[in-house]
Amino acid sequence: MSRTYAVAAVAAVVVATVLVGGFGLRISRTTSDFYVASRTVRPRLNAAAISGEYLSAASFLGIAGLVLVHGPDMLWYPVGYTAGYLVLLVFVAAPLRRSGAYTLPDFAEGRLESRQVRRLVSVFVVAAGWLYLVPQLQGAGLTLKILTGAPGWLGDVLVASVVVIAVAAGGMRSITFVQVFQYWLKLTALLVPAIFLVLAWQSDGQPRVHFDEQLSVFRADHPLYATYGLIVATFLGTMGLPHVVVRFYTSPNGRDARRTTVAVLALIGLFYLLPPVYGALGRLYAPELIHGGDADAAVLLPERVIGGLGGDLLGALIAGGAFAAFLSTASGLTMAVAGVITQDVLPSRGVRHFRLATVLAMCVPLGGSLMVSRVPVADSVGMAFAVSASSFCPLLVLGIWWRRLTPPGAIAGLLLGGGSAFLAVAITVSGAVRPPGWPHALLAWPAVWSVPVGFLAMVLVSLATPGRIPPGTNAAMTRFHLPEALLTSRRHR
Repeated sequence: MSRTYAVAAVAAVVVATVLVGGFGLRISRTTSDFYVASRTVRPRLNAAAISGEYLSAASFLGIAGLVLVHGPDMLWYPVGYTAGYLVLLVFVAAPLRRSGAYTLPDFAEGRLESRQVRRLVSVFVVAAGWLYLVPQLQGAGLTLKILTGAPGWLGDVLVASVVVIAVAAGGMRSITFVQVFQYWLKLTALLVPAIFLVLAWQSDGQPRVHFDEQLSVFRADHPLYATYGLIVATFLGTMGLPHVVVRFYTSPNGRDARRTTVAVLALIGLFYLLPPVYGALGRLYAPELIHGGDADAAVLLPERVIGGLGGDLLGALIAGGAFAAFLSTASGLTMAVAGVITQDVLPSRGVRHFRLATVLAMCVPLGGSLMVSRVPVADSVGMAFAVSASSFCPLLVLGIWWRRLTPPGAIAGLLLGGGSAFLAVAITVSGAVRPPGWPHALLAWPAVWSVPVGFLAMVLVSLATPGRIPPGTNAAMTRFHLPEALLTSRRHR
């Protein structure tokens, strides 16, 4: 690909992001605007924003590479990422919006009436956000280096700077417009080249794609267990991802939160139809990527297959989409972490302190991305989903649907479920336990056992501490499950 086109595409995405964020700044006036866009984001707009921040570089680049190398078994990734919103729709979306919270710690304190639980949830949210941000920044630096030859640190700093400007300028209002724009950009960046690839494949006589040679390194140890670990983590982890959950607080009411989730299912389902096309056709047109360690480059097939100016332009479009993936996910994570820092760390909760929190939320992961070695994006995403499924999922499901949950139970579940999952995946990423063998499999895919541990700890400790059930539990459960119209009518009687 011509570096000129790649630089132009990345520059255009950065400029467009700043301009769209500036539009949000013009209409952001109140603290509520900055935290939850004054709870006025309609379902279709909110669904596009959620999809924009959810579809990270792991989705844009990683799935195509996984399908290329490991074959159709990797389709569990897009299936799990999409199905997670079905679980979110059934169990969490509407009650979470009716809770009236700004952040996950707000929900935890409102439901359990415990500052201790709030502080622990805040630690988990910030830790998960920072761990997810580091590889996003590193991936941006690596991508920019490959595409343009720029120094590796430049992409890290560029993404961090753009995200801080967009988030600090207009908060949730700005980020909503930015992420809507970036979702449609990412979809277009994969859809248009995919059409040309399929046409080229048809003109070649529609040769058959063979997956006889599959590298099984990824799941050599106990593949059935690894599959179940992936399914549990992606199905249940989505509902607790801080940057996803915070967007449901922007819906006007619980009904709109449900409609938003249905629309998200359609939008991300449409997107996930495309990466497998690149992975499958990569087997035909770029088989050398299987063993070359550059499987993520499968999305750059158009420049190989089509060539010429058309291939360069399509490649530049994909490069812009990839950079948008880093920006959108980093924006959502920064927004979620900044909200928690403002609420629970800084002495004041005004707009000025929110902007300071935005800088703090980005400085730590930026420093980490520049100082530590590169962490594979897929590993970090797996870590985030496993920890979320083991901690926030039990807290949300039991907090919303079980009256007998107590603060000690919630603390025990968070520490034993989420803490054990975090420790297990951290050990795996560090390389302390190597494959083959069950120890590696259990630590690499902990959700199979850590999610039950989280649920059981919350249930058993809550049953053992019945005197600690918060006095406002009945009122909270009524607020979660009654439609807003009924609650309003009851208040006026």
